[in-house]
Amino acid sequence: MIEWRFARGWSERELEERLARAAGLERNFRAKWEEMLPGRGWNHYRSGAVVAREPPGPPLPTGAFQRARVAVENCAFSDPSIVTVHFDPHQPLEGRRMLVEIKVLGLHYLCSVVVGAVREEAGAERTLFAFRYDTVGDHIEQGMEWFAVDKEHATGEVRFRVESRWRPGRFPNWWSRVGFALLSPHYHRAWHHAAQWRISLLARFGSLDPPVPHDGSLVHEGPEVVYEAIRGTRDTRARRR
Repeated sequence: MIEWRFARGWSERELEERLARAAGLERNFRAKWEEMLPGRGWNHYRSGAVVAREPPGPPLPTGAFQRARVAVENCAFSDPSIVTVHFDPHQPLEGRRMLVEIKVLGLHYLCSVVVGAVREEAGAERTLFAFRYDTVGDHIEQGMEWFAVDKEHATGEVRFRVESRWRPGRFPNWWSRVGFALLSPHYHRAWHHAAQWRISLLARFGSLDPPVPHDGSLVHEGPEVVYEAIRGTRDTRARRR
């Protein structure tokens, strides 16, 4: 059962216990990325923006791309007033289990994800860093989300992109499901815009150091944004994939 609380979250000890429990959870969907089509009931959300600029050529050792990369890897793009991500920074990124605390109108929902893939590319034309997390266990969503930062060597532009494909998952009660259907488009849009702005600031002023937990062992963590949402259509056959 998905945990939820009103007006408060979870203590450090509670989060550590739930993160350990999440290690045994499996993905809550079977479809592959290319199979997650709107006609099969999957929603598509994506946003992108030029968040910084460097001189043309490969990324500078301590420049905007590297700062943005550190911020992306540490999930510092997430607006904690909407979504707080809890994780152990000592775990390798690929395969890392994380807790996603979703906050809506004073309600807090705690869900689990796993980093299912990491991409790093350094070619003649661009440098890319990206990772994807997948929902696991009981989660109010089912699906995947990519977070990517890249630098175009010809222009020096550093761009941050987010792309997700998901459908509603399990809810602790009927009114949570109704509220999610009504409010999720607004909160998704707000979160995407906030994420682009946060990376823009962190690319210029952020730290190159790994995150340091403030208490315990876990970390809790403005450009022109192009945002697009494609709502999936109902198809009962998609539920069996």
